[in-house]
Amino acid sequence: MTTTQGGAPTRRRSELSAFLRSRRARLTPGDVGLPTSGRRRTPGLRREEVAALAGVGLTWYTWLEQGRRISVTASILEAVSTTLRLDATERGHLYRLAGHAPPDRHPDSGVAAADRADVPTEIVELIAEWQPNPAYVLDRYWRLLAGNAALRQVFGEVRAGHSCLDGFLPADGAGRVSPEWPALAPALVAEFRVEAARYGDDPEFARIVARLSQGSAEFARLWERQEVRDTAVGEKTVEHPVAGRLSFTRTVVQIADHPDLRVVLLAPRRGTDTRERLAALSV
Repeated sequence: MTTTQGGAPTRRRSELSAFLRSRRARLTPGDVGLPTSGRRRTPGLRREEVAALAGVGLTWYTWLEQGRRISVTASILEAVSTTLRLDATERGHLYRLAGHAPPDRHPDSGVAAADRADVPTEIVELIAEWQPNPAYVLDRYWRLLAGNAALRQVFGEVRAGHSCLDGFLPADGAGRVSPEWPALAPALVAEFRVEAARYGDDPEFARIVARLSQGSAEFARLWERQEVRDTAVGEKTVEHPVAGRLSFTRTVVQIADHPDLRVVLLAPRRGTDTRERLAALSV
């Protein structure tokens, strides 16, 4: 999908410019197989060298590095990433700054391939190892990025980008069949208000709140209550069509190196037969 930078905030374009310059400056001609001849006025590769190695026009690459509002495709970002020798984290950062979802880097993890593009390898491995219990990863907007096989067994196929807040909307209101929804809905809104304040300069939160408020009178009413709640531990109950009622303890883990990600771990609640019901699903 082609994305334009025209709608991106000025700050993101500025960060894109600074990031590309820094990655170019750290490389030498010898790093990329070019001949070395004498000293250079400034360290690193020249713009024309990056453009030639990536197979893009010099003017276009210059504009990209200057943070101009130009159209950029994922294939070009891939070529630039390869030329600048970016690792997986740096590559994902470049894609995000340019307005694209980062590419899939975990083909053999057992985690849903369409959803995990923004998730570092170590976190993908963590949720995969959490089997046979469900585990998943959310971005700062509470949108699903990755889930293990147990998540799909318990909740079915959850699409990439789905948010638990979508349960407020008529088209995505499957969450309302949960016996916990009446108690869960106010808590979700109160916790999301805390999250929105944490990223006060991010306009995407205002857009999410506006969309939900327009689509759901219930969400609008709860949002107007101005309640806040911040908790990392709770309970979750699911009515599974085959296994019946499943009760979990829900723990939200924040990863220090990746503060925008929320890892949610579900474990069978003590005193219930959820563990046995889960085992039956896995047979």
